[in-house]
Amino acid sequence: MERRPTLSAVRAESVREAQAFNAHGFALIEILCVLAIIGLLAAIILPAIPRSTTRARLESYAVETAALLKADRNAALRRQVRVVTQVDAEARAIRSGVTGWTIRLPGDVVMQATLASRCADRATGRSIDFFPSGMSCGGTIALARPGMGYEVRVNWLTGGVEIVPQKLL
Repeated sequence: MERRPTLSAVRAESVREAQAFNAHGFALIEILCVLAIIGLLAAIILPAIPRSTTRARLESYAVETAALLKADRNAALRRQVRVVTQVDAEARAIRSGVTGWTIRLPGDVVMQATLASRCADRATGRSIDFFPSGMSCGGTIALARPGMGYEVRVNWLTGGVEIVPQKLL
């Protein structure tokens, strides 16, 4: 006669197998706890890592600067008044003479301004003036980061604004 295992013996064997399986693997709650800790650490550490200005963002700063200068030139032509755009290279800021809109550049973007020292019988040096005739005092605003840069040029005769990419080493 063949002996069959009793029901309690089958249950005991399945419990031992389950315990052996649990001893070798991770529970879902353990995995979730580890993921939560990693998420908290990432939320704390990532904002502290300095982020540099990307090439696309640098280009968008150049486009914003050109748009501000063009808007000031167009306002001078439309209103038949002199419009003065303030350029503060030390503070890395450009302020519209019409709207008061200010573009502030981040710390890793180097800004250099080459502006007229005298324009229309007055000292300037920190601004680009646009006249009702369409002319301007002219100037160049260079925006750069390591490896890439843009020059926003304002023609003194026509007041036209153009963006010229620059390759930097």
